Amino acid sequence: MNRKKKTSLIISILLGEIGIDRFYLGYKGLGALKLITAGGLGIWWIYDIVMIATNKMKDATGASLA
Repeated sequence: MNRKKKTSLIISILLGEIGIDRFYLGYKGLGALKLITAGGLGIWWIYDIVMIATNKMKDATGASLA
């Protein structure tokens, strides 16, 4: 099941600091870790936004964001 890139990017920008973007992509463990660390003190949050925007992020099943 492919996830929409646009939806992932919006979720990452708005709720990525608390890990909701990782939960959405199927990475439950990483989502919890991101939640506990406040988005890796913001660094991991920005990293995920860049990775999604440049099409380098995949969901937990390995499918590209379409």
